[in-house]
Amino acid sequence: MRWLLALVPLVTLTFAADPPPKITPGKVVVPTDKMRRIWGELVSIEPKTRTGTFRNESDDVVMPFTVTPYAELLHHAARGDLQDFKVGERAIFRLHEDADGKWVYLTYIQDEMNFQAGHKEYYWVNEIDPKAGAITFTQANADKTYTRDKGLVLETDANTKYWKKGKPAAFADIKVGDKLLAKTHGTGKGKHRVCWEVYLDDESRDAVRDEQRAVHSKRMATEGLPGYVDEAKDTTLKLTLFSEGADQAKALKVGQKVKVSPAGADRKPTADPVAGTVTTVTAAKGNLYEVVVTVDAGGFKPAGLARLWVEKPE
Repeated sequence: MRWLLALVPLVTLTFAADPPPKITPGKVVVPTDKMRRIWGELVSIEPKTRTGTFRNESDDVVMPFTVTPYAELLHHAARGDLQDFKVGERAIFRLHEDADGKWVYLTYIQDEMNFQAGHKEYYWVNEIDPKAGAITFTQANADKTYTRDKGLVLETDANTKYWKKGKPAAFADIKVGDKLLAKTHGTGKGKHRVCWEVYLDDESRDAVRDEQRAVHSKRMATEGLPGYVDEAKDTTLKLTLFSEGADQAKALKVGQKVKVSPAGADRKPTADPVAGTVTTVTAAKGNLYEVVVTVDAGGFKPAGLARLWVEKPE
């Protein structure tokens, strides 16, 4: 029996692993298994081509990026778009590889205010140098149970603005032990944090956040909610609406009247919008919304971009 078993060929079972996700045109893909999140200073931005560059503050290398159509552009602790960001602004840039292995695809820019709000962290004042306009701080959460870093410095200059209870304040209003929020920029080299704005409380930060929300809401109403065309068959149009318009998309209802237009690489409409009716709305991961619309006419291509406007009731 033993010799019979020896004649049986040994078979090694192998299972093909799913390939790691990659940025794919026409699909919302964020390859979280392989990405780089880099603090840097915005150097240039071109809204028409949705490209730009930033300086990696850890080594001063200027890195190019191409913004994916569905990128999250988080500004003033709210949703935004490229035109909201100022050259010099300090933020986190999340990059992914392109087909050639270059780290150029960008799926979010998160400004400093959004980072602080999302992580519920503050700049706790340890020392104040009025002559130099410098504030030495510890970055930690609200109850100081978590400390991210110590011995950091906020720099200020003649252009820095200060806010307390939503009203203008001054450098002299800052005291040791205060917890600050800030919007900073670089200086072209190193990890400098020069303050454009210093907020002495949440109330002041939230006032600016609410202004950004209002600006972005108006933009979505005017420009339409951006998304990908997943399927276009006869009069049925299936869309994935990006997180950029999540606040408006979550309010969509079955039976609601909308208008939809195909869009180009710059995400601007390439044809007059057509009327349609929402038939299904489904919330998906990452603040995405999958929407099916019955439209009056075609002209849409799968994997293309689209804009959707919510019709106001008469």
